[in-house]
Amino acid sequence: MAGFVSPIRIIAIICTAQVFAQVGAFAVPALLPTFISRWALSGTEAGWIIGAFYLSYTLTVPVLVSLTDRTDPKRIYLGAVLLTAIAALGFATLADGFWSAFVFRLIAGVGWAGTYMPGLKAMSDFVEGPQQSRGVACHAASVGISGAISFIVASTIASWFNWQWGIGFGGACALVAFLIIAFLLPSREPHKPSDKQSKLLDFRPVLRNRSALAYSLGYCFHTWEMNAFRAWVVTFLTFALATSSGTPQLAPAAIATVLSLAGVWASVSGNEFARRIGRRRFIICVMLASMLVAGVIGFSSSVSYELAAGLCIVYGILIWADSSSLTAGAVGSAVPGQRGATMAMHSTLGYAGGFVGPLVMGAILDLSGGESAVAWGIAFAHITLVMALGLLAMIVLRPKDLAGDRND
Repeated sequence: MAGFVSPIRIIAIICTAQVFAQVGAFAVPALLPTFISRWALSGTEAGWIIGAFYLSYTLTVPVLVSLTDRTDPKRIYLGAVLLTAIAALGFATLADGFWSAFVFRLIAGVGWAGTYMPGLKAMSDFVEGPQQSRGVACHAASVGISGAISFIVASTIASWFNWQWGIGFGGACALVAFLIIAFLLPSREPHKPSDKQSKLLDFRPVLRNRSALAYSLGYCFHTWEMNAFRAWVVTFLTFALATSSGTPQLAPAAIATVLSLAGVWASVSGNEFARRIGRRRFIICVMLASMLVAGVIGFSSSVSYELAAGLCIVYGILIWADSSSLTAGAVGSAVPGQRGATMAMHSTLGYAGGFVGPLVMGAILDLSGGESAVAWGIAFAHITLVMALGLLAMIVLRPKDLAGDRND
């Protein structure tokens, strides 16, 4: 496409589309207690339903995102966001147990694989330099805000009508995202990779990029933590509420929305803070703090619902605080011509962790004897060990700061 295109306009178009694409993102976790009861699911089965999304995402994202180095990301986005709509509407109308729910969650994961990072790639093709880091943060914020409200949107609509409407609403919103990108985002031919970079799934050059690899490994364990928490937080708070006395100020789904919104603020602010004190230093500090909270949060359900809810909000802020910083670090460390491949590896590693996290959480609950304060404590405490691996990656590989960051 010839001519100047305003970076602000591009950021606004893509971020608005992502808001609509994500409205149904966490409808299933928000209504997970309903499905556990209605379909008599075990913790492991519930974990698989949540994790199926991340499984299919992990398997398809390397191809879909790598293709953005060879074809216009807009084309990939449009096909994928249609799958997102089909998955939500199909779940709402046809899911009646574990296997049908599992299949539609697999489809949803493929849809998001072609929507999240390809949307970010489309933006980064137009937005360069210091604005790119802020654009990444805005992209993360738009996805985060929409994901945050998806908890309360699904819960509220389900309470007004039924769970099918709570899930299906997200599918209708995904169709709006399709229209926004189709009619407002300019088309753009990507930079052609050199002959040495011509193999579609050759990640060897990316793996040799120590900075990008460090941020991507950190993102893997960060997403394990984030998705385990997001998948189970409503169920955890529902348990804490059931074992507490009194009437809560906010219901579990509302708490999930509050902590997710606070997390969006933390993600955007965290990226700005990382630019000021050094990206690597900031990420290490955040990981240490989240490890401490993960070690105690599950046991708080034996004290009171209010304490559990408060710790969930604090934990959500810590989890999201380094999210944009990690992704911006990987994108900013990418070699020109390898940005799509770098983002593919980043997203693949991240959502591999995102697949395992909810599943391991559910399995630990089952192995610990089901829902009890001790079982929840052990389930959350495993995240402390996981995040230690992310900390190790940041310390050993020592990723570089980006242009505009304060150097260590």
